[in-house]
Amino acid sequence: MANYKIRKYDNSDYDTVRDLFSSGMSEYVPSVCVHVLKQPWVIFVLTCMFLSLMMTSKSLILPLLAVTLLLALGRQVLGYCWKMYIDHCLKEDLQDIQKTYMESKGSNFWVVEADESIVGTVAAKPSDEKHDELILKRMSVRKDYRGIGIAKALSREVIGFARSNGYKSVILNTLMVQSEAKKMYENVGFKRYIEYVLPTIYGRLVNFKISKYRYDILPVT
Repeated sequence: MANYKIRKYDNSDYDTVRDLFSSGMSEYVPSVCVHVLKQPWVIFVLTCMFLSLMMTSKSLILPLLAVTLLLALGRQVLGYCWKMYIDHCLKEDLQDIQKTYMESKGSNFWVVEADESIVGTVAAKPSDEKHDELILKRMSVRKDYRGIGIAKALSREVIGFARSNGYKSVILNTLMVQSEAKKMYENVGFKRYIEYVLPTIYGRLVNFKISKYRYDILPVT
């Protein structure tokens, strides 16, 4: 098991943190593609196209080729859309980490060091909806350092920060493809309290679900 330590973010971590977030989010592209392929309307469209081409061409080669090309095109489109989402995050709170998290009251950003490298991140900032809620954001652990408890340790770091700063709960969002992350948060003690489809045309089209979790901080007795 690798030794690691959690510390506060420093400006010298900037590029590494952003690269770690980008690479971590990019890993979900295959899962997103599989999720979209499982949607009933996608299966219906592909089936109809395959059958109609097979009937008109009286051959298996043309419909198989057409479906393969369509799937490849869909993979490229989904990958592009996902990259746009990552770029949006990089231009949002990760554009100026120091200002967003380190210079804002009630916020913080942590990194994990192991083997002289940054291998994990997590951030926290006050909720826009409730003053006594803290949002856990930007959880990411490098792939070759997963499974040794880093994500759980980062989650507990945020919970401890929330408790010491008087917050009553910690909340977070997960996507439908983040099944491992959901299990980890539930093991830490987070409870899912709402699930909804992203309220956009794309979200409704592909049934893009977001789950919200909460960890209630009990008062010290």
